[in-house]
Amino acid sequence: MASHHSSSSVFTTFKLCFCLLLLSFIGMASAQLTTNFYAKTCPNALSIIKSAVNSAVKSEARMGASLLRLHFHDCFVNGCDASILLDDTSNFTGEKMAGPNANSVRGYEVVDTIKSQLEASCPGVVSCADILAVAARDSVVALRGPSWTVRLGRRDSTTASLSAANSNIPAPTLNLSGLISAFSNKGFNAREMVALSGSHTVGQARCTTFRTRIYNEANIDATFKTSLQANCPSSGGDNTLSPLDTQTPTTFDNAYYTNLVNKKGLLHSDQQLFNGGSTDAVVNTYRTRSTTFFKDFANAMVKMGNLSPLTGTSGQIRTNCRKTN
Repeated sequence: MASHHSSSSVFTTFKLCFCLLLLSFIGMASAQLTTNFYAKTCPNALSIIKSAVNSAVKSEARMGASLLRLHFHDCFVNGCDASILLDDTSNFTGEKMAGPNANSVRGYEVVDTIKSQLEASCPGVVSCADILAVAARDSVVALRGPSWTVRLGRRDSTTASLSAANSNIPAPTLNLSGLISAFSNKGFNAREMVALSGSHTVGQARCTTFRTRIYNEANIDATFKTSLQANCPSSGGDNTLSPLDTQTPTTFDNAYYTNLVNKKGLLHSDQQLFNGGSTDAVVNTYRTRSTTFFKDFANAMVKMGNLSPLTGTSGQIRTNCRKTN
């Protein structure tokens, strides 16, 4: 009896150890990111990034939205590894010319500026991937949005994927089910998807991305539609810009959700979040409770920053964000 008891407790202990081991493996990538990663190796890293972002946003408010989007378009393609920053070479095609990025993703020069300042202060220490994660947070704060603690220690990829950029970044033409599955593929639930979509409370979109909506869709406010058509003709003017949130285009707030309830979502994918579907209730919550939106957005951004980072000895710390060492 005693021997039976001891063998079963040994087995239980083994099972417990195995489960804990499994859990530690799952949590390892994000656990390797820490809040004080550069405390000793580059103590001024965060303040250098913050002041560069503040000055970029001060000279052009739209840059805040651009830097936020840069981080998002990086993380959704093989994780937060700065692959989006790699320039094409004669034997390498990167992500910059992918459909969702070409002629629309911007902020590369701001990242170059930050990187050269960091290299001057502590050479070869701060990764481009971490710059993107911190710059996204500092941009939101500069536009009067919420703050969050960015975990650090990501390393930079030595490769990029044009095909993954073309297939993984959610398109503005997606219906609700497509949006839910695009985010679900990255581990986000529908509520987190709606929270992250709130980044469209800042920034602008090109006429080509919303033309079909303003000429062919019925679930759109008439006055809003007419004003957009004046700026975005049915043909030509593809790159003419309109703000994603016409109320407060350079303030990070919850007006985006009010717009959706009023049928003033600019992109097809925006209006899909409030169109009689399963996410209507979340939109209403964020519209009436900005503190809830801010909290959910911040949490979702932390989660996004944890998407498959390269840590330890994987990847490298690029000295120039545009090319591998």
